[in-house]
Formats: sequence, C-alpha cells, structure tokens
Amino acid sequence: MNPENVEWIKSVRRRIHENPELAFEEVETSMLIRRELARMEIDYKFPLAKTGIRAMIGTGGPPFVALRADMDALPIQELVEWEHKSKNDGKMHACGHDVHVAMLIGAAKILKARENHLQGTVILLFQPAEEAGNGAKRMIADGALEDVEAIFAVHVSHRLPTGVIGSRTGPLLAGCGFFRAVITGKRGQAANPHKSVDPIFAASAAVISLQGIVSREANPLDSQVVSVTFFNSGDDLDVIPDRVEFGGTLRAFSNASFYQLVKRIEEVIVNQARVFKSSATVDFFKDADTIYPPMVNDDHLYEHVKKVSTDLTGSKKFQVVQPVMGSEDFSFYSEVIPAAFYYIGIMNETLGSIHSAHSPHFMIDENVLPIGAATHAAIAERYLNDQVS
Repeated sequence: MNPENVEWIKSVRRRIHENPELAFEEVETSMLIRRELARMEIDYKFPLAKTGIRAMIGTGGPPFVALRADMDALPIQELVEWEHKSKNDGKMHACGHDVHVAMLIGAAKILKARENHLQGTVILLFQPAEEAGNGAKRMIADGALEDVEAIFAVHVSHRLPTGVIGSRTGPLLAGCGFFRAVITGKRGQAANPHKSVDPIFAASAAVISLQGIVSREANPLDSQVVSVTFFNSGDDLDVIPDRVEFGGTLRAFSNASFYQLVKRIEEVIVNQARVFKSSATVDFFKDADTIYPPMVNDDHLYEHVKKVSTDLTGSKKFQVVQPVMGSEDFSFYSEVIPAAFYYIGIMNETLGSIHSAHSPHFMIDENVLPIGAATHAAIAERYLNDQVS
C-alpha cells in the first residue's frame, strides 16, 4: 500500500477503536464500514445478523471465496493512555477486532483496484458478536455463506512479532462449552448433620471426581480440559444448605471428545449426588449460544495460507503455531465449508505491544495493518486463480 492508503487504513482502525461497541450493538461500526464500502463503489448486503454486512468484489460469478472480520468489542475499561483511547466507558477493543475490520477494509481497497484481474468473486463478511452471542451462527443463518466454497480469517497475536503469520493444519482452537450444576439435599442445623442431607459433601465429591475424566479417561495425546470455576452454597456458618451450585468450562480439540466430556460431566455429577442421597441437574446452556465447536483448519487451505504468506513476506515470516485452548466462533463456518484461520503478529516491545487479548492494557503495532490487508487480498485473489487454472 502507498503511504496515503496506509494512513487511511490507520484512521479507519482508530475511529473504530475510539467507539467500541459490544455484541450485536455494532451500529456505528457497521455504518462506518458501509460508508467506506460505498466510497469504493463496492456492493453489499445489509443487515445480516442484525449489524453484519456481506460485501462482494469481482465477477459476481463462481468461484466464490470469503474473508471474514469480527466487529465487536469487550466490556473492559481501557487503561492504555493514547490519543485514540476508547471514548465509551467500560468498553474496549481489547481483542483486536478493530484491527481485523480495518485490515479487511484495506483488503477491499486492494481487491477493488484489481477487480478486473479477479477470476471469480470475493465475499467480505463483517460479523458481529464473536465475543458473546455466536454471531457466526446468525450470519450463516442469514445467508452469509451462500455460494461460498472456502473461507479465511485472521486474528492478531501478541505472541508473534509484527507481520509474522502463524497457523497450523488440523485443530487450532478448542471447542468450548460451559456447565452449571445444582445439587439438592435437605437443609438442617450444622450441629446435627445426621438430620440433613448435605449437598456440600456431595458437590465436593463431584468436583473431585470431575478431575478424573481428563486425567484417567482421556487419551493423554488428546488434549482436553474440565475446570470448575465457581462453587456457591451460601454464607450461613451454622446451617447445612439445601442446595449447592457450581460450574465451569470444558474444552477439547475434536467434536467427539467434546461431546464425550459433556456426557461424562453429567454422569459424574448426577451419580455422585446419588451416592450421597442427593439429586442433581446439569445445564450445558445448549440453547444459549455458549457452545463453540473446535476450529479445525482444512489441510489444503492451510497450505494455501502458508504459500501465499511466505511468497509475500518470506519463509522466515511464517511460523507453525501450537494449538491453544481458546475458542473462536469462526469454527461455525468451518463446520459448513472448508476454512482456514491464521494469526498475524503484533508484538513490538518498543511500542509496548506485548499484552494479551482481553487485557485492559492491550494495544497493537499499527504497522501490521497494511501487511494484514495485503495478505488478505492475496489469499483471496490467488485462491480464485487456483480454482480456474
């Protein structure tokens, strides 16, 4: 990108950063994107998933490839003091979604300038609610993937130096779910425990037994997590309560392992409660959009990302990364069509771009913006060329 366009893409990112909006509230962000698309004379469809956008560049015919950026911010108070700090108290782009949007808009500018060279159609998806609400599911339901045969997305990473691309074939991000259990007993005085049915005793046994699911039932080479993160039985020091609530999260890198964890968590809690004369229910919030499948990269699309990025920036600028237990709702797209998710580094110690996502101190090295935009554009254009060659 020429210096003028680099400054433009930085200004886009800064305007979004100053006005962070939470899941399905991305009204101003969506409006800004649509204004930029209109200036570039790029056709788009709006709304999808309430605030989402589906734009189109190219011939209007097959093949179709999609690029996706998420738009939502987090309920975090920004603690980075700089000229473009969040103006919305308690809200912050602490995960880089402002960067993702700016890079995709930058890619749109590149692709529009090369529209006569495109051997098909590039679909640009600006998606709400990645952080909370499974915006990807809503986008898919509203037709985001119509005609699309492959999709790519990028996420900034503080673990990689600025501009370095990282990805891997196969499982990259874990499937994620949450659970809340209620164990019910019989209330009684703590001085006479024999006259009660103690749900704390039952719940404590259940929590301990849950740790055995991964350590004794899962293949050690198949990474999984079950973590209990809260336990609530009230605060009366002289009474055995009639109920205890506890819950937490589960993670796995395959759907088979994930749903086996769901099955075993419920069995362990219900049966442990029964041992102690209590009853139990377990809620996995299946209707509340809190279950994310694993993000599994398509082998061929991963190789495409690797080849394009190394051709653009050199082999030393690409790294094979390890899977992580974090989750991303881009995985919903990967369940429908072949998909590839990759990282682009923003780590720059001199600038202080070293903090992890979801930190109030999170910031980015803006030098990544033109690199990300060019990578996006090249991945899409060369994918189309490969399909017709």
